Amino acid sequence: MSLTEQQAFLVLNGLPGVGPVSCTRLLAEFGGDPRAILSAGAQQLERVKGVGPAMSAGIVNWRENFNLAREEDRMAKSGAVFVTKSDARYPRLLREIYDPPIGLYQKGEYIIDRPCVAIVGTRHTTLYGQATAKKMASELARLGFCIVSGLARGIDTAAHEGALLVGGKTAAVLGTGIDIIYPPENLDIYRRIEAEGAVFSEFPFGRRADRQSFAMRNRIVAGMCEGVIVVESDKAGGSMITAKFAGEQGRQVFAVPGRIDQPSSAGCHQLIRDGATLVTCVDDVLSELNYLEGLRPRTIPPKAGDAAGAASAGVGVAELAKLSADEAAVMACFAGGAMPTIDAIASQTKKPVSALSATLMMLELKRLIVKRADGSFEARG
Repeated sequence: MSLTEQQAFLVLNGLPGVGPVSCTRLLAEFGGDPRAILSAGAQQLERVKGVGPAMSAGIVNWRENFNLAREEDRMAKSGAVFVTKSDARYPRLLREIYDPPIGLYQKGEYIIDRPCVAIVGTRHTTLYGQATAKKMASELARLGFCIVSGLARGIDTAAHEGALLVGGKTAAVLGTGIDIIYPPENLDIYRRIEAEGAVFSEFPFGRRADRQSFAMRNRIVAGMCEGVIVVESDKAGGSMITAKFAGEQGRQVFAVPGRIDQPSSAGCHQLIRDGATLVTCVDDVLSELNYLEGLRPRTIPPKAGDAAGAASAGVGVAELAKLSADEAAVMACFAGGAMPTIDAIASQTKKPVSALSATLMMLELKRLIVKRADGSFEARG
């Protein structure tokens, strides 16, 4: 079987046990030609640092380990393409990192033509975190940046939505094969990103998520961006891994401060203590990236209906709502971002819990507050 260079890259990328660092070393040894690697003998392959008998056997017997015809058929049916480092569609900054993927599956027509900023954070977010991520993504996208994230629940989803809200560009990097939507409830936003931006994955079709795949995804998110903004993360969160990659790759790391009693803020505060830039607004990001007015990416005009979009995101609803005296007294308990329990509200308002239940229910129906999983309440917007 005679392979094209593109097909050989596709095979090499999909072989189990052959990582991006080994691929880079093999390509350097064989003159950058993936076809030469796939036609080489075991002894030739094992002369390359890090290539042992198991890896060389997998490469020599690649036909048994990778179904090229099936992969090409899946790509054709789904509209995906495989972008190698020599392709103009391959993210420019990603070529610079230590272990760049030799290729990326891509869905969507958008070719990244502007600086990228990643916005990442926890899946178990607060409304404050979601609102902050969406607001920063909207403002940066309006300024002409491409917003990159991982399509996960929570902060990632809010970041993608914020960019799309103003008609900006956004790219999602998956920790699965490009045919797997994870989490499944993000199918709609996946389709919107495919239509208006780009979806990337370095994994073959059918690859399920695991701890290793998410870490590999995170290095790509950091590597293709000029800076990474962490909005909410605990100390052991996946976003901390993304920030670590960003620091190692020479990218700017930003962290949004949060409440000192919230576990979802602990990671951001740790990053700030370790030297990350504290960011409270988009101007902090622009200042750190040294974007002079004449060098910034081209801004996009305001999108029709932005005011309605802001209202639907919870911005300003408290001012628009007509509150009774009891409702206003309860809303005062949320000042400063507090997330009180019903007992704390009862203590502050001097009202019985039985009477507060109805008031809290009305405020939930007016979409002014939301009940959290731990039983406490949080104000929207």
